[in-house]
Amino acid sequence: MTNPVLNFLALALYLSVGILLALHLLRGRSIGGGAKIGIFSLGCGAIVLHGVLLYTGLRLESGLNLALTPAFSLVAWIIAVLYLITSLSRPVDNLGVIIMPMASLTVLVDWLWPGQMSIPLTSRIQAAHIVISFLAYGLLSLSAVQSLMLLLQERHLRHRQPGGFIRALPPMQMMEDIMFQMIGIGFVLLTLTLISGVFFSDELFGKPLKFTHHIVLAVVAWIVYAILLVGRWRLGWRGRNAIHWTLAGFVLLVLGYFGSKFVLEVLLHRPG
Repeated sequence: MTNPVLNFLALALYLSVGILLALHLLRGRSIGGGAKIGIFSLGCGAIVLHGVLLYTGLRLESGLNLALTPAFSLVAWIIAVLYLITSLSRPVDNLGVIIMPMASLTVLVDWLWPGQMSIPLTSRIQAAHIVISFLAYGLLSLSAVQSLMLLLQERHLRHRQPGGFIRALPPMQMMEDIMFQMIGIGFVLLTLTLISGVFFSDELFGKPLKFTHHIVLAVVAWIVYAILLVGRWRLGWRGRNAIHWTLAGFVLLVLGYFGSKFVLEVLLHRPG
């Protein structure tokens, strides 16, 4: 949707949340009380406006618009929604320093360079496949942001610099536990996505399953996350080892979906 007022307001609210969270983080303060309620309210306003933009921009007469920029914006919106929901019960407020500005960037990109690629919705199975796949991307993206925070925290502690924003972060053990909870749920959703894609390929896409770059990279990402979860369960993986495996799986997912779409739609000018 090209409504400049809604786009500008969504951008402003996302950036406001990111800036307010950054100010608290830089002062080494955890967020609570009235400040948390105010920031949460601003975040809710941002995702509502972003949701309106997506609702009007993704709907086409011939199906669902999942071109590169609308899909990018949709994933960012899902991540922002999951972040706000998680922040109600888990100490993950600090993740908004990355998530909210990134969401504002996707709004801007979709506003300035709106793409269009229609995917016909022919069945409930297809709709369920799309919803589950985007939820999987959203949760695993959230776990990747959490791993980046863990990496920063680990580096500061390793160099014996516990001051600054590190004081506002929860203990590393708690942050790791939350990260693995996100990965566990995201892994289940990614598994369902791959299974539905394999068994219902004809119904979902109107053609038999083909091992494209997207599918191969998604399967490799699934293997990476599976190894990570087994390593955590059997060998107690944590720290940098767990962080690197988390980021490796996330990079593979991004390359598999958005990398493939970028090459096809932007470089080759073909439907993604």
